[in-house]
Amino acid sequence: MAAQAGKDLLLKCDSTGAGAFVTVAGLRARRIALNAGSVDITDTDSAGRWRELLAGAGTRSASVSGSGIFRDAAADETVRGLFFDGLIRDWQVVVPDFGTITGPFQIVALDYAGTHNGELTYELALESAGELTFAGV
Repeated sequence: MAAQAGKDLLLKCDSTGAGAFVTVAGLRARRIALNAGSVDITDTDSAGRWRELLAGAGTRSASVSGSGIFRDAAADETVRGLFFDGLIRDWQVVVPDFGTITGPFQIVALDYAGTHNGELTYELALESAGELTFAGV
């Protein structure tokens, strides 16, 4: 696989719950982290006292973060509304030449910043709130 442009990773939201996904704002930087917890089942009979893990157990989660600028008032209002209402909505993370991760997320952080002679920027953090699915390219 050839190198991919970071701008091609998209974050989309179904803001109404109707199944229509729209790209969220003008993200300049994005990140997704997939995590899997483990369950340690090591005991005194473990071979050579090496740790043993239970396959298929543990908790899985995903964190998504991004920063950038809002393209318009509607995008800002959508994200701000989801944050202040504490709503969980389906989101999509589209990774070029890899696939799409879809599932419920909640906005857990929303930061705004700006300088005197620059644009208003924001940072957004999402945490998974249920089962995620993956559809490959």
